[in-house]
Amino acid sequence: MAEIELRNIAKSYGDVEVLRDVNLTFDDGEFVVLVGPSGCGKSTLLRMIAGLESITGGEIAIGGAVVNDRPPRDRDIAMVFQSYALYPHMNVARNMGFSLEIRKEDKALIRERVALAARTLGLSDLLERLPKELSGGQRQRVAMGRAIVRDPEAFLFDEPLSNLDAALRVEMRIEIARLHQELQATMVYVTHDQVEALTLADRIVVMNRGRIEQVGTPLELYESPANLFVATFIGSPKMNVVDCTADERGVHLPGGGIFCPEAWSPDFRPARLGVRPEHIDLTAGGQGDCCGWAEVVERLGSDTFVYVNVDDWGGMVARQSGNAPINPGDRVGLHFDPAQARLFDNAGTALYASETNRA
Repeated sequence: MAEIELRNIAKSYGDVEVLRDVNLTFDDGEFVVLVGPSGCGKSTLLRMIAGLESITGGEIAIGGAVVNDRPPRDRDIAMVFQSYALYPHMNVARNMGFSLEIRKEDKALIRERVALAARTLGLSDLLERLPKELSGGQRQRVAMGRAIVRDPEAFLFDEPLSNLDAALRVEMRIEIARLHQELQATMVYVTHDQVEALTLADRIVVMNRGRIEQVGTPLELYESPANLFVATFIGSPKMNVVDCTADERGVHLPGGGIFCPEAWSPDFRPARLGVRPEHIDLTAGGQGDCCGWAEVVERLGSDTFVYVNVDDWGGMVARQSGNAPINPGDRVGLHFDPAQARLFDNAGTALYASETNRA
């Protein structure tokens, strides 16, 4: 396996700039997830690593060698796409080994690698089936097996689970995590799914409008977002954000309440306060850092999500453990966890964040 380096990568289509000044290093054996809103450039970046898109500026190095001018077949990269892209007339075994056939590899070697990949992915009993005889999850495993048999330097995944139903997504997510642990391979993974990113990644790269907002472990991004964009993008439901002002007494909320988070300093001039849903406790009545009316209550068994219309400023969502005794129309008080509240300035920069957490 190999380290992948991106040095000052830029991409433009005519006058439209898609990526600019992207600098990243994917360590040997690391699992890195690229996330961001549609159009942020994450899939384009992945395709540039694979050689499927040309680059406008910068260098891509794989295993220390610059590969800007190498065609995809010579980069020793395997890519798993959103669509399975299986050959409908070939059985599972041929689909998995076809890339080796094209390279004129020895037939015994092809059989050996296909058998090994099939055992790894639980496909040994399906090798004679055609793609139409497989479930969606089985087809995705075949696509992954096709990548494994090549024994590449790195694996690239472009939203591989987006076509699966919820149950299969969970199953395949676990399968990919297990595969990474077994192969110890360098993997770069693009997704829109928060759960996939937070559970699979060694590190997450948050992108927005062609640039990197922050790079860090899942917990670093969740607990210490560098800015308001990362804070509201990572996490579901997203972080509650409210406008605020401050003086030497603390943070002033729109309804006139004063809140003092542990991160507070009289030197700060916060413009917004952020609190995640699980860091809000609800009590019956109207006592708390603020109060309001429960409008919608979602009971999920393990958790209850309560959407509150807060007096003087609007909606917030609170996550309560278990089956919380709250119903629509109840008057509730909201208590913010002072250790977990986050402050942001007018530019959206987190006031507590150290330089190591910034993009």
